[in-house]
Amino acid sequence: MGRVGVCTQKPLVVPVVYALLDDDVVFRTAPGEKLIAAALNRTVAFEIDEYDLSARTGWSVLVLGTAEEIVDRDELRRVRAIGLEPWAGEVRDRYVRIRAEEVTGRRVQPAV
Repeated sequence: MGRVGVCTQKPLVVPVVYALLDDDVVFRTAPGEKLIAAALNRTVAFEIDEYDLSARTGWSVLVLGTAEEIVDRDELRRVRAIGLEPWAGEVRDRYVRIRAEEVTGRRVQPAV
């Protein structure tokens, strides 16, 4: 599970089930702000993290890149073969790719 951030009239950050395809982040979506951002080739943010509360450690990765809807037949076949299943109940039959332009991250270590 990751989060996609889109700039609309107000910032929008939503969880998505994602996978990697040729070093790009891909996810399924329904019509809405994420798909509009992809149709307009907007820059979006994708973030994932993990943490261990008891050890006070963790990491975070942020990907900034251009969103685009996957519409090419061969690319659709490839992304469907990944088996990316949405968790939400709504039909999510569109695929979005985020072409990474900048990847940053950090590790969180306990204070010494």
